Amino acid sequence: MNTFSDPQNIVEQGDFFPGQEVADFGVGSGAYTMAIARKIAGDPKSRVFAIDVQRDLLDRVASEAENEHLDSVNVVWGDLETQGGSRLKDASVSAVVIANTLFQLEDKKAVLKEAWRVLRSDGRLIIVDWSESFGNIGPKEDHVVTEATAKTLTEETGFIFDRNLKAGEHHYGFMSRKN
Repeated sequence: MNTFSDPQNIVEQGDFFPGQEVADFGVGSGAYTMAIARKIAGDPKSRVFAIDVQRDLLDRVASEAENEHLDSVNVVWGDLETQGGSRLKDASVSAVVIANTLFQLEDKKAVLKEAWRVLRSDGRLIIVDWSESFGNIGPKEDHVVTEATAKTLTEETGFIFDRNLKAGEHHYGFMSRKN
């Protein structure tokens, strides 16, 4: 198994297909956005909304998507910790991915509520995050959000656990659904 999380591997496990509209909450380097865009390419209805509060990250993702001719990528500046911060309509996407982001958030529940708001009925929430600090290779030890805590937070928001995802030795991953 890979030591670190492999976005392509997660996307392969995530039930993505052409024609879907997906939101990537907390884009970071854009690795998940790009992997999803490649997977759902081929249908003009396909959309990946790459949402982040850091404009420089969004600029890099937009440039990479343009270089790869991935027209489905739409970058959105938004503060996911505020209500409506994704700037997406209610029940507008079939999946939300939150990868390597939970540990950075002050208001984790607000972001999960925003995911709930934008997901369609039976939509998928995919969470991937660091399982430990690993000597500060990952987040600082006091910032790590354990898998159990992440699952509890999603359940408290109304999501129903679906299944675990293979996310690498230093990460956990799971899928939950909006019912």
